[in-house]
Amino acid sequence: MTDIKVLGPGCKRCQATETIVKDAAAQLGLAATIEKVTDYAEIARYGAAATPAIVIDGKLVHAGGLPKEEDVRRWLQQAG
Repeated sequence: MTDIKVLGPGCKRCQATETIVKDAAAQLGLAATIEKVTDYAEIARYGAAATPAIVIDGKLVHAGGLPKEEDVRRWLQQAG
């Protein structure tokens, strides 16, 4: 099971990133837990200098701005 965390305070971009991640996981049929992290201290522990950010299996793969859908699918494929 792939562990995915979407880091961000809950802004529109963070919400859109969460949707992109959920859609990509569903398209790939990936068994994953997706958690939204809004606590700034926890976000900082992952080393994310900007949000939204994505952490897959403990590794920060994206920080700042909306990720491209094809990038998210690639990251998930590599993790799964």
